[in-house]
Amino acid sequence: MKFPKCCRARVIYSGRVQGVGFRYTIKSLAPGFEATGTVRNLDSGQVELILEGEKEELEAFVEAVRDSGLGPMIRDEDCEWTDAVGDFKGFEIIR
Repeated sequence: MKFPKCCRARVIYSGRVQGVGFRYTIKSLAPGFEATGTVRNLDSGQVELILEGEKEELEAFVEAVRDSGLGPMIRDEDCEWTDAVGDFKGFEIIR
């Protein structure tokens, strides 16, 4: 039996993404996906989303973020793909 390869996506969002419920909206999307990870504000004014799971699932999660009503607040989205590390148990907001 072959297991799907797990990936890690690190997405940096720029725009009006802090102080507008951005992280909480992303957290509310998480139960709909087979993904683990974190979301946090960065000192730069950006938001960092780190996800682990199957690539197709992570791509769908990132698309759901855009489609959730947050899209107009996002000026730029930079996504970097690497191999999963296995750091996460669930999904949480890091303060």
